[in-house]
Amino acid sequence: MSIQFLERPGKPRLAYRKQEGAGPCVVFCGGFRSDMEGTKAGFLAQQCAGRGQAYVRFDYSGHGSSAGDLDAGTIGGWAEDTLAILDQVARGPVIIAGSSMGGWIALLAALARPSLVKGVVGVAAAPDFTRDIYQDIFDDAHRALLKKQGYVDVPSAYSETPYKVTRTLIEEGENHCLLDKEIPLKVPVRLLQGMQDSDVPWQKAYRIRNALENPDLAEVLLIESGDHRLSRPEDLALLDKQIQELSV
Repeated sequence: MSIQFLERPGKPRLAYRKQEGAGPCVVFCGGFRSDMEGTKAGFLAQQCAGRGQAYVRFDYSGHGSSAGDLDAGTIGGWAEDTLAILDQVARGPVIIAGSSMGGWIALLAALARPSLVKGVVGVAAAPDFTRDIYQDIFDDAHRALLKKQGYVDVPSAYSETPYKVTRTLIEEGENHCLLDKEIPLKVPVRLLQGMQDSDVPWQKAYRIRNALENPDLAEVLLIESGDHRLSRPEDLALLDKQIQELSV
């Protein structure tokens, strides 16, 4: 499916790929500085096409083929992008699968559109990661640099160049943190989490589950040898299995 664009007056246009099919429509939310051409997004496109299920993948503003300035991006802005895709491209009912930051975005979107979202699948879901970076990764020198110049370059295992973490991203992220209160979500949630994940501690999956208004609706699936990417064939198969089960 070729790239299409969602035009939005006064906001960056969003690039997406849409496959028609039966519902519920699967919507994939990528991670921070990722795009819709990644392994998990492409795998789900093949799986959904094979069984005739509707599927949408997209790039947040500033990411991939979408317009916008990545370094000016915020959690709230990317959540708004996702809602635009839900409302104007995918429509309901939908199952949202989110990887890393996309898991946070997926939860926010499900809270904002309870009548559209049938279920959420998180892959190494990282809600509140902006707070985690500021409190647990940054030291006093990092915090001083963030205040002085407005950003800190953070080395990443997924890029030859450091990731720029901006003060705007950190400060605006506080408006969307979820794990310091009850999450009033009333749909099934599946959380795939690698125990060898060096970016998101496996315990976070249980923090998400325990924060839910009804934890019994959530299931944590720990993958003992899994890393942050969870892109091995067996990891991808497990992801697709959750989506199929929530689609019934």
